[in-house]
Amino acid sequence: MTETTIRITDQPSPDECAAVLDTLRQFTRDAVPVLDNRDFAALVTADTGKILGGLIASSRWGGFHIEMLALPEALRGRGLGARLFTAAEQEARRRACHHMWLDTHAFQGRRFYERHGFEVFGQIDGPSPYYPRYFMRKTLA
Repeated sequence: MTETTIRITDQPSPDECAAVLDTLRQFTRDAVPVLDNRDFAALVTADTGKILGGLIASSRWGGFHIEMLALPEALRGRGLGARLFTAAEQEARRRACHHMWLDTHAFQGRRFYERHGFEVFGQIDGPSPYYPRYFMRKTLA
């Protein structure tokens, strides 16, 4: 074993993040028979090609995790969020996922997610206006 140190940073490079992820993936490959982790993105773009917002997710072992959903204020209320969720759910079903899940804070979109069939299955309390933080899921039949 070589000598080790711990370096602290609040700005890890993409290569540093990838190195840690590679370590985790190697552990997972050794522990489970199938490494099933695939990314997904549904992007909202302007005519210029600029990305304005979208939905980022990943699937793993039958679950579909929505990591982020973001639209600028000017594009909200036009049905784009619903269309992004529809695209994500279609992809989750295509990948044979049995549930979708996400987390959101009190000042974010809990009500929006509930309108799209998500329910709270866990909560972390803390100081307002950031908390509670809600963990939400939607079962796919």
